[in-house]
Amino acid sequence: MAKLKDEAMSYESSKTKNIADLDTVPVDIEIKDETFTDNDGKEFTIKIIEVDGERYRVPVSVLKQLKTHLEDNPNIKKFKVRKTGEGMKTEYVVIPLYKI
Repeated sequence: MAKLKDEAMSYESSKTKNIADLDTVPVDIEIKDETFTDNDGKEFTIKIIEVDGERYRVPVSVLKQLKTHLEDNPNIKKFKVRKTGEGMKTEYVVIPLYKI
């Protein structure tokens, strides 16, 4: 039986990472919706992919940009995402990868 102190010291909160944290993302990876509750008790849903047991959030703006790229070139297999800014000023750029 573990002691409360030991549990507290080893505790890591569950945090969803961002797709921009990945070096490359395959276009055929599974995506799913996850619903959470904010501090005001309101539910919200985000898109999530899972890579090596880690969950990564996929912003809607990434989906929109990827759609545009795929409409122009449906042969894209992988891409990466560059993130700039913070909070409400966060911007994402989808970069197709052709040689990886």
